[in-house]
Amino acid sequence: MLGLRSSLRRYQIIRVFFTTQGTPTPMKRRHLERHNIDKVGWLRAAVLGANDGIVSTASLLLGVASAHAAHNSIMLTGIAGLTAGAMSMATGEYVSVHSQSDTEKAAIAEERQELDADYHSEQNELAAIYVGRGLDLPLANQVAQKLMEHDALAAHTRDELGISTRTSARPLQAALASACSFAIGAILPLAVAAFAPEAQLIAWVAGAALVSLAILGGLAAKTGGARIWTGVMRVTFWSALAMGVTAGVGALFGVAT
Repeated sequence: MLGLRSSLRRYQIIRVFFTTQGTPTPMKRRHLERHNIDKVGWLRAAVLGANDGIVSTASLLLGVASAHAAHNSIMLTGIAGLTAGAMSMATGEYVSVHSQSDTEKAAIAEERQELDADYHSEQNELAAIYVGRGLDLPLANQVAQKLMEHDALAAHTRDELGISTRTSARPLQAALASACSFAIGAILPLAVAAFAPEAQLIAWVAGAALVSLAILGGLAAKTGGARIWTGVMRVTFWSALAMGVTAGVGALFGVAT
């Protein structure tokens, strides 16, 4: 019975291996599953940008309005905040993600050199990784050998370095997503401030910002497969705190005109 189970396990693992390597077999099937992890790259930048756009711009507007500034000054502050914030988000995201990309490229280049210098040791290292994941040594050696024959660098990049096409850094994509999402988020409190009654501007801007942030947090949680209410409460609480502190500073140091 144990021998039968071992043989069956070996057959299932080798079947999966050949199915994913593109070897012509009757068992080959196209992998069509989609996972939430596929969205992590653009989702992080887009959500961060939109959230920051709403919170930063609304906080600026509330801070200046609490200082009893004129309506024109409030709008000018908001527009300046939108422009500066979008550029700052794009620059920061690009530099950050590009640094990650440079690190990944350096690690891959180092791995390529190690493969050229000692191919056999690298194969043993890959087999040891598979043993650590639950395969017995003979099968781990067989899988490592076949994977390295197919694409040695790709196998080590994925299984040793943990770098894949799904999670690899894309600086320009992240920078563009951050800048655009920040600008879109910032437009909302600006539009509310432009059309709200001056006497009620603070209440209108704060209310619209919190409702928008709650919706954004829920959509982000749903898109990422997380709990919706957790995302809503988290973003609403911290955003309300940020706007409240900024408004308090404006009221404290503002001078009526």
